Amino acid sequence: MDSLALFFTGALLAGGIYWFVCVLGPAEQKGKRAVDLSGGSISAENVQDNYDQYWSFFRRPKEIETTEKVPDFVDTFYNLVTDIYEWGWGQSFHFSPSVPGKSHSEATRLHEEMAVDLINVKPGDRILDVGCGVGGPMRAIAAHSRAKVVGITINDYQVNRARTHNKKAGLDSLCEVVQGNFLEMPFPENSFDGAYSIEATCHAPKLEEVYAEIFRVLKPGSLYVSYEWVTTDKYKDSDPEHVEVIQGIERGDALPGLRSYTDIAETARKVGFEVVKEKDLAKPPARPWWTRLKMGRIAYWRNHIVVTVLSAVGIAPKGTVDVHEMLFKTADYLTKGGDSGIFTPMHMILCRKPEKKTETASNS
Repeated sequence: MDSLALFFTGALLAGGIYWFVCVLGPAEQKGKRAVDLSGGSISAENVQDNYDQYWSFFRRPKEIETTEKVPDFVDTFYNLVTDIYEWGWGQSFHFSPSVPGKSHSEATRLHEEMAVDLINVKPGDRILDVGCGVGGPMRAIAAHSRAKVVGITINDYQVNRARTHNKKAGLDSLCEVVQGNFLEMPFPENSFDGAYSIEATCHAPKLEEVYAEIFRVLKPGSLYVSYEWVTTDKYKDSDPEHVEVIQGIERGDALPGLRSYTDIAETARKVGFEVVKEKDLAKPPARPWWTRLKMGRIAYWRNHIVVTVLSAVGIAPKGTVDVHEMLFKTADYLTKGGDSGIFTPMHMILCRKPEKKTETASNS
């Protein structure tokens, strides 16, 4: 009887672990399982060292302000966090306003579709996704618009993940993914019918440089829309609590420095864009975008236990627990930024590249 009880206890425990890891564990998009967590392109034995290296960037603030340092810094970050993002959040690495009666994934899709609707593209047009990640927005936008989307990301691991997802979704004929630096894009001038970036250009050390590149590759008359991470008019750099929150967001999201909302349109005009519209999409009547972070606290602790166990038994790389903990702390700073109104991840700017002026002959 004791042996039978022990057997059933063991079976129940094994079933519970399987349910905890394999059923509760996957992301809502079922894109990544907990048992498959990795360090991206970083070998398992080097994940901890790369995490320590990432964190050391913030002890040398002058280095992360220089263009040549930032790409490696951002690439390291996305090697560390991509699998955890997919597992715990989904395939779209961004926020969206809460929508009554809609799930998080539905609200995310609507937010993405709005971006492509704003740039007025037609089926068959070729458009650019600047900082595409693993391609969640790309697939939603391609399916919605039937435009051909070319995404660029600096992280080679994300390229492979995005291509896998594109093929699985049956959208690989509309979605192309390129590995590269959006500060020096491998595309010719005047080659895209439109462009968008969703919470991606915040990684650029100088916004002017990425906007200038986007301007270069757009055809004259084409539109570009961006959802930018910025501090708002409520942010006071004289308030220590405000400064702590913004620095916490910067450290936990590989940002060389958050910009003020006042910088965005000025920068766009500086590189030659006409500003068509500018709006903070997080302002009322929009529902709070950070609600999802608050609701995810139980999921975080569940996931943290999973990560700790998997790391302890050698399935997840050493260092994964530290990365997961960093992201939880960052979520707390993001929530405080949203609650206080000093930060928004969706300051929308819609721009147009002017039409070329026709030259008239002056021989008379």
